[in-house]
Parts: sequence; structure tokens; C-alpha cells
Amino acid sequence: MDELGLHRRLLCGWMGLALAVFVALFFWTAPYGRHGRRGWGVTVGDRVGWVLMEAPAALALPLCFALRQRPAVALDWVWLALWESHYLYRAFVYPELRRTARRPMPFSVVAMGALFNGVNGYLNGRYLFTLASPYPLSWLGDARFICGVLLFIGGFGAHAWSDRRLRALRTPGQNVGYRIPQGGLFRWVSCPNYLGEIVEWCGWALATWSLAGLSFAVWTVANLAPRARAHHRWYRARFSDYPSDRKALLPWLW
Repeated sequence: MDELGLHRRLLCGWMGLALAVFVALFFWTAPYGRHGRRGWGVTVGDRVGWVLMEAPAALALPLCFALRQRPAVALDWVWLALWESHYLYRAFVYPELRRTARRPMPFSVVAMGALFNGVNGYLNGRYLFTLASPYPLSWLGDARFICGVLLFIGGFGAHAWSDRRLRALRTPGQNVGYRIPQGGLFRWVSCPNYLGEIVEWCGWALATWSLAGLSFAVWTVANLAPRARAHHRWYRARFSDYPSDRKALLPWLW
């Protein structure tokens, strides 16, 4: 079997696994952050854990780009820039900006996250830079590309702004305790950072118009929708005055 055949089979299995994980996460909440709990084996510091977990994705696309088997075209640089704008932030900027208490993170969770990011980076990087035909320059004017990039940028902006708003709930030097976030998309949902990330990768799927991109969007929903529901329930249990009309992830709906 050649790499293209392997890639297609892996994509099918990968999306099937995402659906299974989506169902499982409604019954089991990953044990890190505010949902952390004992009994998950060896732990690492959460700052180190975030870097180890997210760095494989930040490294995977540049590696696939470097190993491409054809000359680079303009769209290759666009895909690389979009991807790295997210993962350099997630892997190296976000962990340094966090003001939360330094909690140990189960290494098993870190390893699963790193595996996901590595596989996801391979599926997208090898497709975009080697297995797919080069995107023509005219794709820059295609409505799918334009709408997808706008969704990506808007989603990334909402994601990063929400992270910043959560950090602002704590003054410098304060790293314990929780408060109800307010303002912006927090007026409507408990987890606008997750909503932004979902919009972001749906935009990526649209802009690349690929099954590899779609698999990433499916996995993003599978991971973050159940976690948003867990966060929402946590907020409502912890704060008696939590806004009753605020939804978990989708304004006015859910």
C-alpha cells in the first residue's frame, strides 16, 4: 500500500475514533485543570505538560513542509502561517501567560494529547504539502478559501481574547480561586475559548477543502463540546448566582 492509501485509511479510522471519543467524553472528563483528580499515575507540571502536549503539532507541519517532494507554492506558505499562528500560541505563549495555580498534570493525558497532535499534524501536513495536488494561485480568490480564512481568523481572535479575559480575572501574583467571567462572548456561553477554537478549525476545513481538514474540525468538536458541557456544569454547581440564561457552548442553544 502506498502512502496515499495509508493516509486515506488512517483518515477514515481517525474520524471514526473521534466519534467514539465524543461519546466517551460525555461520561468521562479528562482529569486536568479544574477537573484534575488523583489516580492517574505519574504527573508533570502543567506548564511543561502544555508544551509537551501541543509542541508536536507546532513541529509537525514545518517538518512536513521541509520534507515535501515538490517546489513550494504560495498556498503552502499560507497553510503553514495559519497553522503556526495557532500552535505557536498554544504550545509556547499560552503556557507562559497562564495565572492559574500550578497543578500537576497526568502524564497519561499529556501523552494522549501529544499523540493526537502528532497524528493530526501528519494527516494535514502530508496531505497539503505532498499527497494533494498543489493548490493553484486562483484558490486565493475562491469563496471557500476566503470564508474559511475569515472564520479561522475570527475564531482565533475569539479564542485568544477569551483566554485573556480569563487571565484578567486574576491580578498578577494571584493564582488561586475562581470568579465568574463576564463580557464579550461570556455573556452568552461559558466557554467562548472553545467555541472560538471550533470555529477556527471549521474555517481551516473550509479553506483547505480537504478530508484532512475536516477530520481536524470533527476532532475539535469531539474534544471540546463535552469539555464545555463539563465546565458549564462546574460553574453552575460552584456559583449559585451563575447566569441562568448562559449556555455551555452555542449561544441560546446549548
